[in-house]
Amino acid sequence: MMKEFGYKLENDNYEKFIIHPFFDPSASLRVYTVEGDWSGAAFLLVAGAIAGNITVERLDINSAQADKAILDALKDCGAKISVQQNSVMIDSFSEGMGKAFHFNATDCPDLFPPLVALAAYCKGVSVIEGVSRLQHKESNRAIALQEEFGKMGVEIKLEGDKMMITGGKEISGARVHSHHDHRIAMACAVAALKANGETVIEEAEAVNKSYPGFYEDLKMLGADVSLLIN
Repeated sequence: MMKEFGYKLENDNYEKFIIHPFFDPSASLRVYTVEGDWSGAAFLLVAGAIAGNITVERLDINSAQADKAILDALKDCGAKISVQQNSVMIDSFSEGMGKAFHFNATDCPDLFPPLVALAAYCKGVSVIEGVSRLQHKESNRAIALQEEFGKMGVEIKLEGDKMMITGGKEISGARVHSHHDHRIAMACAVAALKANGETVIEEAEAVNKSYPGFYEDLKMLGADVSLLIN
């Protein structure tokens, strides 16, 4: 992006960055299209694998965003994917369940929540590496995911830097809590799409931090979502 606006950036092994502005007579005017957010899109793409047939537009397939790696996990577990230049279409697993996968999320830790929702619907034990990156997020996401998905009947074990999720069993609707973390709330909502029974997410408004229209988008896609007023 900086290059687009007339700056050259030197990266000294991530220890130092040197920025060189260069003169460009046209630099005063730029038409710049902001990329779609792969972090938010990951939840919708996983929802497509679980519940079926979603197209997410305005995603740059050549993006430098680390969370684009969600596509690798979706391919590994057997989701049906069609990738175009600016959109991705996902359809549900052919047999209703995917296959277990192994994914290293060390460089993309924000993918842990949608990956756990995905793993819940994959037969066998899926392994996600990079747990150490989760302690200092909006919540301790490793513990939050273990607690809340446990309420839905999904067993999650933590061993060192690895998280093991046993999937492929019936997911139960439950009363869960967001831990005031936008990604935990979204992960629970996505997992609830094919759960047996109703799921209630407490402190669900946590999604406002990154994706305030998330629940409306789920409703647009056909999910039954309603706001409970205490």
